[in-house]
Amino acid sequence: MLIALIARDKPDALETRKANRADHLAYIDATGVVAQAGPLLDAAGQMIGSLVILDVADMAGAESWAANDPYAKAGLFANVELIEWKKVIG
Repeated sequence: MLIALIARDKPDALETRKANRADHLAYIDATGVVAQAGPLLDAAGQMIGSLVILDVADMAGAESWAANDPYAKAGLFANVELIEWKKVIG
């Protein structure tokens, strides 16, 4: 099943994001369940969150992935939503 993880960074958390980016990307590579991913941007082009499409067996798998993401462990996010997603185009 495909799950959209939509996360908003805490205010003024860019340095936390940068400091944990390498570990986050390594986690993505190691887990093999990320179909698409990228940062959310504000009007000025600054990173303010993340959109990650997970391809997992169930919601529990998505919850586990999200909880173990180095960004989450570093306290980067103010909030995280996990929503089942249906790919239609692309």
